[in-house]
Amino acid sequence: MDKIVGFIGCGNMASAMIGGIVNSRLLPKERIVASNRSKEKLEKVRNKYGINTANNNKEVAGHSDILVLSVKPNIYSSVVDEIKNAVKENIIVVSIAPGISIKDIQDMFEKDIKVVRAMPNTPALVGEGMSALCPSANVSKEELLDVMNIFESFGKAEVVDEKLIDAVVAVSGSSPAYVYIFIEAMADAAVLEGMPRDKAYRFAAQAVLGSAKMVLETGLHPGELKDMVCSPGGTTIEAVATLEDMGFRSAVISAMKSCTEKSRKMAK
Repeated sequence: MDKIVGFIGCGNMASAMIGGIVNSRLLPKERIVASNRSKEKLEKVRNKYGINTANNNKEVAGHSDILVLSVKPNIYSSVVDEIKNAVKENIIVVSIAPGISIKDIQDMFEKDIKVVRAMPNTPALVGEGMSALCPSANVSKEELLDVMNIFESFGKAEVVDEKLIDAVVAVSGSSPAYVYIFIEAMADAAVLEGMPRDKAYRFAAQAVLGSAKMVLETGLHPGELKDMVCSPGGTTIEAVATLEDMGFRSAVISAMKSCTEKSRKMAK
């Protein structure tokens, strides 16, 4: 890819994306440029990845072929107002903000600008992100592929219809938090039984990692994989029965429903 990729904002997600691009050698670091209100954060990213930085958002916008808006949703409008007359004619704007639709962004730019709405998640920081991409109708297959390559440099990416983005927020955008709680709870139980806490976290986290890989790499239904572990009258089915008795599944489904509804309300 011979594009220049710009980032307005250098928070955790933007830093993860920049790291993925640089480490995968998708683009030379010289073809990445970023700006940020915090000079300290900007300097940190520049020193870590060797990318170019700019003193203001207009400079980044004017140089970029693909521009990632990695700022808080509440300042999107002001940032777009600042850069809308500086962007290239065929620029692709990538938005990673929840609650802001493709139409919202096009309205902010006051033109039919090319937009890819994306929803990555924090495991991108370790190269295991899961991202959803929703392109506007005027984004070509080749342009979408360029954006897809960026997101696949730090994990997996799938194209979804924009109407599914709130479900994506619940199932992958926010779900790492649910998993961290699960890992912490399992570790607490192991500590209760006398296991040192550092070992408890390693055992619990590796079990979750390995189980996830089993789902992805075997192609078997999660229920089938669960059944393979549950021997008749054994310890695992005893634990599963307790989880079911405590409403484990319904709690997860209810939590994700709440997350989805919150995402929908943010868009209003």
